Amino acid sequence: MKKFWVLFILFILPLVFYIFLSKGIYKYQNLPILTNEVENVMQYANGTSFTNKLSVVCFPGKNKNLVKATIFNLNEVIYKRYYQKPFFQMVAIMPLETEKNFENVKEQLGLYTDLKNWHFVFTSEENIKKIYNSFKVPSPLSENSQSNNAFIIDKKLHLRGRKDDEDSKNGKLYGYNMKSVAVLKNKMKDDIDIIYYQYKKSKEKENRRKNNN
Repeated sequence: MKKFWVLFILFILPLVFYIFLSKGIYKYQNLPILTNEVENVMQYANGTSFTNKLSVVCFPGKNKNLVKATIFNLNEVIYKRYYQKPFFQMVAIMPLETEKNFENVKEQLGLYTDLKNWHFVFTSEENIKKIYNSFKVPSPLSENSQSNNAFIIDKKLHLRGRKDDEDSKNGKLYGYNMKSVAVLKNKMKDDIDIIYYQYKKSKEKENRRKNNN
């Protein structure tokens, strides 16, 4: 019996650990593309573009109280963690008529947040619908041009998400519920970390290739 445990510790346990670790790394290296090419917000906003950015995009709508609640959740859990990361930005796309009413919300947000990578795009409801529809998500915008979800758009205009999410229909998670701090913390944060990990590994690979040339 003693011999068995010695063999287990020396050979079997390291193998089990390696398999577990390799599976974890594989999963960490891959966050699926759910939509290949989304509409670039640059067409509707001066100075804001999805290209070459890691964008968290939301559609807060017209209801001021709902706007405030969802944006503040997103700000506290996601924006404050990543706003100093390379090429990160937060983009809120809202109807033109909300711009004046939103100023107060923006002022409150700016009291304790550096807004340098927060971008607020005000455009027509038709344009908002066009951008949102390009994401090809199953749930439509509300009549107030609002969605409860925030979305991850990578540097190449891909919508990123999950294909194996246990809480989503058919396993596909297109967006992250801004009303739920738990979802933002336990899902969106992890998925953004995965993308940054991918970018880091790609950069390292590119540098090795340059050094070998």
